[in-house]
Amino acid sequence: MNRYTNLLVAIDPDHEDQPAFTRALDIAHKSSASVKITLFLAIYDFSYEMTSMLSAEERQAMRAGVLRQREEWIASLVALHDTTDVEIVKHVVWHNRPYESMIAQVFDGAHDLLIKATHKHDKLGSVIFTPTDWHLLRKCPCPVLLVKQHGWPENGKILTAVNVSSENEEHIPLNDKLIDEAKAMSKLLNAEVNLVNAYPATPVNVTIELPEFDPASYTDAVRGHHLLAMKALRQKHTIDEAQTYCSEGLPEDVIPAVSKELDAELVILGTTGRVGLSAIFIGNTAEHTIDQLDCDVLAIKPDGYVSPLAPNSN
Repeated sequence: MNRYTNLLVAIDPDHEDQPAFTRALDIAHKSSASVKITLFLAIYDFSYEMTSMLSAEERQAMRAGVLRQREEWIASLVALHDTTDVEIVKHVVWHNRPYESMIAQVFDGAHDLLIKATHKHDKLGSVIFTPTDWHLLRKCPCPVLLVKQHGWPENGKILTAVNVSSENEEHIPLNDKLIDEAKAMSKLLNAEVNLVNAYPATPVNVTIELPEFDPASYTDAVRGHHLLAMKALRQKHTIDEAQTYCSEGLPEDVIPAVSKELDAELVILGTTGRVGLSAIFIGNTAEHTIDQLDCDVLAIKPDGYVSPLAPNSN
């Protein structure tokens, strides 16, 4: 089954090199089905809106000229690549919020994957000014592939982050969905599927407040619970024990560490789309993790997720 045949690629207006487009072509050329790639660019220049000496029609004409220039620029980028047997569509819009325009296009075009190049964010800036990547991770209804510089070699490795804790029932079907996604990508990329789970360390304050508390026994019990749950999950999906990792620590520390150890080409994460103040000050595991990884990240929403930007969500 070819999961991704209608790709939306976010074009970076500031660079000639377009890793997201390159990755989309990788998917298209490896796929056994016909693939359509829509190259999307949202541009906005406030100075065009403030030119009071021009009429509305003249401003509209100037905007149209800018859009045309950008479409021609995208066409020149396409000409540098092998697009044999791939349908390429160029879509340039005038919009001051790129993430909103991208998500609107996902709905309008029924895209099954959004691909965007990413880079390390300034941590303080990420808290005050949420990057477009974070908005997409929270609000995009389809999977989001964030592309970095790591290549996709043959016989590479895919790392899938699962949560085997039984505290949240939502994680059970999401784990299954993530592993199914990993298996589909492994067939496309001829790559090995690996699973990783992080379990919490013993809280230091408990050992201080309860002198009779045995931290070693507690740690062993927590680890044992997670190992058993991981065993059940890997057996359910017929994955070898050697391809599963269960480590103590925070997910945003454990996942990058295992990814580096494996030299993974792709990390697959689930993101629940947290919004509001909790997202600003806490963030999702996916958001904390992407900055620590030097490979691509595929973020998947749980079944039933409804984007706050869906056309009928209000």
